[in-house]
Amino acid sequence: MATVHLWTGLEAHALRRALRMSVRAFADHLGVAVRTVSKWEKLGAGTEPRPDTQAILDVALGRADAAAHLRFETLLSELSRSTEIGLRVTTAGPRLWEYETWADDLDRVVVALSRQSFSFAENLLTRWLARYSPRDLDDRGLYLFARSTTLLGDLHRDQGTLLGPLSARHNYIDAHSAFTQLDIPRRVAQLDLSLAVVTEMSGKLDAAAHQYESLAVDDRLSRRDRARARLWVGTALSKGGEHDYAARVMTVAIRDFEDLNEPDDWSAAHQKLALARRGAGDLNGALALIDVARSTAVSDAPLQRVRLDTAYGHILISDPATVDDGLKTLERAAQVATKVGLVHQLRAIEDIRRLSQGADAPAVTVIREIHE
Repeated sequence: MATVHLWTGLEAHALRRALRMSVRAFADHLGVAVRTVSKWEKLGAGTEPRPDTQAILDVALGRADAAAHLRFETLLSELSRSTEIGLRVTTAGPRLWEYETWADDLDRVVVALSRQSFSFAENLLTRWLARYSPRDLDDRGLYLFARSTTLLGDLHRDQGTLLGPLSARHNYIDAHSAFTQLDIPRRVAQLDLSLAVVTEMSGKLDAAAHQYESLAVDDRLSRRDRARARLWVGTALSKGGEHDYAARVMTVAIRDFEDLNEPDDWSAAHQKLALARRGAGDLNGALALIDVARSTAVSDAPLQRVRLDTAYGHILISDPATVDDGLKTLERAAQVATKVGLVHQLRAIEDIRRLSQGADAPAVTVIREIHE
């Protein structure tokens, strides 16, 4: 439900319309004079009710039903950016209550993305990103805009839309610019890390490895993010065929995640290390590591299941004795990826299947490996 920190004539007018009352009926409902309500209607955001009337308006809003609350939020959003009915609007940015609603929506987006509920997450994000231009926002609004753009980039990355004007890379660049303007170095560095991920997923392995190496020792990042960068140095190296050195780098990252008590990252790192050992031809070591990853995974989200099954299937088809089991595991991963729209992961699965046919399995190299 909406709340109002400071009532002006603008909010009072929106409440009257949301309650579908005339000026006189609204005045009677609040117990104030008709001329008071008329003043709010005339001056809009240019007038503030007295403290006792502020409390009366709080009570009136609190007693309104859900339908009236929805009308109130909609009307207030529209009125705050227009000159409808002669109201004197002084800002094109969000009202105070909108900041809270926006932040709450971003919390919902984070949960939705963790469950790969892409449509729901995108609807919430575009609701806000389409509403405001960054140049019209104060620092608080610009921060929320940058966070929204970052999350939209995460969504497009998980869907496999990496390049172009409606892509993860474009979103991350826009967010990077906003956080640079706000002078928040940690967020800027996190965007550098996300852009390096896009570089790697696009197949530019050497460039991605160099970016990760720099970020692995970047003091702007938290120790956890630096450990992730170190892990991803290993993934880029492994995809490029440097499996033994990649495994050494990944092992250091695993120790960091253990020290930091980060079970999700620790499990994911074992998945990555398993693929590096597979690439080096150590299938027994790879199977042992992927078993650790599968048995310790904390999240049961579709993306995590697809990543683990893809890695497990990749290892299984590398051994002629377990090819059939590997293909079945990849098919299961493909079905989940198709169902939830994980396009990039589906392409990786198809690459593994295609390259495994008639090839010497341990030598198979897959560019589009599932990325953590």
